[in-house]
Amino acid sequence: MSWGTELWDQFDNLEKHTQWGIDTLEKCIKFVKERTEIELSYAKQLRNLSKKYQPKKNSKEEEEYKYTSCKAFISTLNEMNDYAGQHEVISENMASQIIVDLARYVQELKQERKSNFHDGRKAQQHIETCWKQLESSKRRFERDCKEADRAQQYFEKMDADINVTKADVEKARQQAQIRHQMAEDSKADYSSILQKFNHEQHEYYHTHIPNIFQKIQEMEERRIVRIGESMKTYAEVDRQVIPIIGKCLDGIVKAAESIDQKNDSQLVIEAYKSGFEPPGDIEFEDYTQPMKRTVSDNSLSNSRGEGKPDLKFGGKSKGKLWPFIKKNKLMSLLTSPHQPPPPPPASASPSAVPNGPQSPKQQKEPLSHRFNEFMTSKPKIHCFRSLKRGGATPEDFSNLPPEQRRKKLQQKVDELNKEIQKEMDQRDAITKMKDVYLKNPQMGDPASLDHKLAEVSQNIEKLRLETQKFEAWLAEVEGRLPARSEQARRQSGLYDSQNPPTVNNCAQDRESPDGSYTEEQSQESEVKVLATDFDDEFDDEEPLPAIGTCKALYTFEGQNEGTISVAEGETLYVIEEDKGDGWTRIRRNEDEEGYVPTSYVEVCLDKNAKGAKTYI
Repeated sequence: MSWGTELWDQFDNLEKHTQWGIDTLEKCIKFVKERTEIELSYAKQLRNLSKKYQPKKNSKEEEEYKYTSCKAFISTLNEMNDYAGQHEVISENMASQIIVDLARYVQELKQERKSNFHDGRKAQQHIETCWKQLESSKRRFERDCKEADRAQQYFEKMDADINVTKADVEKARQQAQIRHQMAEDSKADYSSILQKFNHEQHEYYHTHIPNIFQKIQEMEERRIVRIGESMKTYAEVDRQVIPIIGKCLDGIVKAAESIDQKNDSQLVIEAYKSGFEPPGDIEFEDYTQPMKRTVSDNSLSNSRGEGKPDLKFGGKSKGKLWPFIKKNKLMSLLTSPHQPPPPPPASASPSAVPNGPQSPKQQKEPLSHRFNEFMTSKPKIHCFRSLKRGGATPEDFSNLPPEQRRKKLQQKVDELNKEIQKEMDQRDAITKMKDVYLKNPQMGDPASLDHKLAEVSQNIEKLRLETQKFEAWLAEVEGRLPARSEQARRQSGLYDSQNPPTVNNCAQDRESPDGSYTEEQSQESEVKVLATDFDDEFDDEEPLPAIGTCKALYTFEGQNEGTISVAEGETLYVIEEDKGDGWTRIRRNEDEEGYVPTSYVEVCLDKNAKGAKTYI
């Protein structure tokens, strides 16, 4: 099977076919090139996707990736990054092993094809020239033969005519002989050219064209083979990265299998555990007793002379029950009298008193009603100082629950220890460099390092002091230091005073707004600890503003907790109106405030003050 013998007359078609073959090869190159662009684009998009979902440094997201599920997700992102790298390898290998080689081969193929078809056209031109020579000699031989026949006929005609002279006959005979000779010469020339053409034609169709077509066939077959090899390379490039891609996928599977739901649940506990215990049961309030109640075991605060209180807000919990309750509202609940106000002196008629004695029905609201009032009121989160706009987190993390505070302090101590170690390594390096300078003065001046060495030592000392401070706070939280004794004494004196105190605590004694831990104390101080905790929690809150003034109509001896003594004719500030229980909250100065019977004072509210409604 040879194109030279089978397709000897299909020169033009072979020329078109080989050009089509080169176009096909260039199409394959273009296909692979676009594939490499797709791989690069895909790899870039995968990398961008992986980067997009990577946790940002020093952000809240980074803290969330301590869970095993999030770690597995990070591992998946990293594996996808490696996966994208393998697609980049595919693109690079296809570009170097296929595109570059095929582009170079196409140029060589074009040159070879051009050379072969040039030889073919040259052979065609040669045989066409021989054919033209043959046709020319053939026409000349034909013309000479016709001329010789006409000359012979003319001679015979002249020879038969008796009227023609002998000289004319001889002239016609010579002319006929010349024509015959010319015909013979043309015949011999035609025969020679014909033999030559036949030889050239034989060579053309049996030697030159087969050789040229054979070269073209070989060229075309090499092109076909090269396309097949490129296809194999195309597949092998993909096959080479399959093991690595498989490892990436295995890494994702391994990361998924490493997810531990129990561990994540434990981490949630560690992250949000406050350290408090849940509140206990609230005792039953017996409303079958007389409506006029005195300070009893049911009240929140007992008088100074009574024993330890039975009412416990949180059962065993020594912490705060309602961290979102405003200080003023809670203290109002804890310190307001729990009995009806006394009637004014008998000498005064009710009509003479602007705020006469309250009706017996207007008694103190039940405790549960007070609880419902502030539990259902809109909470104002004053305790979470870190949530305030522009607010700064306390240095001792006292704004956090005990467990979270302990973790933060431990983390801070670890960070400081790392910084100390880093500074110590730097100091050691400077010391070694100084020793080298001392041994080899030409390398540098040892005195030039003294300033740097002193600076590093100073930094180490500062960091150590800072570490000791945080370790002290940490030890306090963990209960290793007796830092609570002074606080317990300070708390125990809260209800010994007639007026609610303003407590200013240092960082070590201050309870966190969420409610720091409260160590085991006697049950006598449970309610006091509760109030102190809330007082500490809102130690930075402004006192209630005055909403008016009042004048004492009678002398009142405030003997119960939460009340204040006033003298007849004394003028004081009103900070809280009568809520319907017959008591008005007043203030003498910044440190003395409490409740007096509304019927004992003449109240004049400021209409511009917040919460003021009417003049009395």
